[in-house]
Amino acid sequence: METARRIIEKAHNLFFTYGVKSVTMDEIAAHLGVSKKTIYQHFSDKDQLVEAVLRSEIEKDHQECARHKAESDNAIHEVFMAIEMLREMLANMNPAIIFELRKYHPAAFKIFQDHMNKFMLSVVSNNIERGIKEGLYREDVPVDIAARLRIDSIFIPFNQDLFPPTKYTLFDVEYKLMELFLFGLSTAKGQKLIYKYKQAQSI
Repeated sequence: METARRIIEKAHNLFFTYGVKSVTMDEIAAHLGVSKKTIYQHFSDKDQLVEAVLRSEIEKDHQECARHKAESDNAIHEVFMAIEMLREMLANMNPAIIFELRKYHPAAFKIFQDHMNKFMLSVVSNNIERGIKEGLYREDVPVDIAARLRIDSIFIPFNQDLFPPTKYTLFDVEYKLMELFLFGLSTAKGQKLIYKYKQAQSI
């Protein structure tokens, strides 16, 4: 199990940095200092390894989202905690990864879509409901529509025609979209907290 974990971690780093398509099993083996045969003892092919990497990232998301909800002072604080996680995740992420998953690893992409459209949709919906109860989000916000809009907008920064990597970073675009979304939801009380957390995080 330790070897499999090491393979997943190294593959994760390489896939997120260079893209899924360009990284071969030979390169993963070389970076680990093991034979390709060792990798195939744990993963039957690259598809299975990509899926394992994705599932490990999803498990991390589950843990982090639960922590944010439990440790945050309010709904807007919860979002800013997620922004810090996003900053770390996107720091060295190749923007092509979503396109490559969709095109070359459809089974893995389906796992990712299900995660976004079920778990993450629930996280966003619960945050909106929490914010409304706390008086930080407007009472007339259509929760389901707003949550689905937010989930869909997460993919927009990965469109390299709209946001070429030479001009934009993934995090900068993701953050600005999140900020626009938050201000659209928030009451005057909530907007004051947005400015407070922005200043605290120097964003």
